[in-house]
Amino acid sequence: MTADSRTEMVRERLTAELEALTEVAKTLVAPVDLPQLLNAVMQTIVRVVEQADMGAIMLWDQSSGLFRAEAAFGYDLQALKEVGLRAGESITGKVFDEGSARLMSSPTEVAEAMADMRQANRAVMTRSLGTEVMPRCALAAPIVVGDERLGVLVLESLDEKRAFVERDLPFVQTLADLIALAIDRYRLESKAEALREARRFENVRAEALATLSHQLRMPLAAIEGYSTALLLEDVDWSKEKRDEFLRLIEEECISMEVMLREILDASIIDVDRLAIERQPIRLQQLAHEAAMEVRRRTEKHRMVVEFPPDFPILEVDPRWTKQALRNLLDNAVKYSPDGGLIVIRGKIRPTDVVISIADQGIGISPEDLIPLFERYFRASAATKLHIDGTGLGLPIARTLIEAQGGRIWVDSKVGEGTTVFFSLPWTDLDGGEEE
Repeated sequence: MTADSRTEMVRERLTAELEALTEVAKTLVAPVDLPQLLNAVMQTIVRVVEQADMGAIMLWDQSSGLFRAEAAFGYDLQALKEVGLRAGESITGKVFDEGSARLMSSPTEVAEAMADMRQANRAVMTRSLGTEVMPRCALAAPIVVGDERLGVLVLESLDEKRAFVERDLPFVQTLADLIALAIDRYRLESKAEALREARRFENVRAEALATLSHQLRMPLAAIEGYSTALLLEDVDWSKEKRDEFLRLIEEECISMEVMLREILDASIIDVDRLAIERQPIRLQQLAHEAAMEVRRRTEKHRMVVEFPPDFPILEVDPRWTKQALRNLLDNAVKYSPDGGLIVIRGKIRPTDVVISIADQGIGISPEDLIPLFERYFRASAATKLHIDGTGLGLPIARTLIEAQGGRIWVDSKVGEGTTVFFSLPWTDLDGGEEE
């Protein structure tokens, strides 16, 4: 071979590697989650590295002290995820410890590097590959950012005629470096997003606490005012007026009780102290009790509870399920300030039941439906009409329902009213969950 021919071959190889690196780099900036990103990278690598029949990105999990497969090609990834390599174990562990790319150019070298692989891992690897044939050659490079080792990129071939060679080491190490940069970028972006979300939540919470302080002062001021008026010695109030003042004091006390209860429930959820204690209950009975409690706080609303006679007994937490019902009924009362009918219905479906609370109130605008279950969110109508509230009732209800395997959603039309639905799994106490 002439010098010109060798120069041309080197030029072609370098051009091919540059094109491959460019393609991999383009894949690495895709706006997707890290697992998807790494799997896309592996699919790209298998296209540009013709010797590779299979490969994997093995990341070090500090908490378990094991390497886990995060992405792969040529393997069944779900099966490969069961592999847990210890430090120093097999090709991955050795290259990670050495901190430099390593070539195993023959079946003997591959077998030596894999000789200490534990039998359980070897069985999983065979199952994920679909054959007992081991790689004929392999090339692995550490995935490193600064002084931090993240894992190892392993590429393997089943065909000795398409074996990796020494000059492939820098190229594969560059691929590993690109993967390391992508992982590092993803982690930094995740931290930045978490920080932005934390700051946003703190701002929202600070604003909400200021609002809550104001709202709590309002009923206190009203209670103080009515109490002071009743205690005036130089005023002879009529029995009707005294009864009115006492009724208004009671209403303000109830309003404060609701707000404080929601704040307390939110605190329990915040510190992860929400304990679900399931027991067999008749949900229609809970609905009647919650409706009666809320009904005593309003003279404008009429409440109807409609459940089919064959409504099943459910295994739920009675305390928290009743609290969710209270929150939803309180909300229905608030958002129908002119009064009207509130209907609580139960519906049986094959695998769950659905409870609906429908009011004839002001309704919710479409733009307010999406953030409706976010903490401290108040619908625009609530602000315009000066409707009291903490913005916690619906988010708490959602948490209480979802903690029991259900879900919650809303249907509403401005000016016509709102219906809140929630589902709970139906468990047949005699034969397991209904099919």
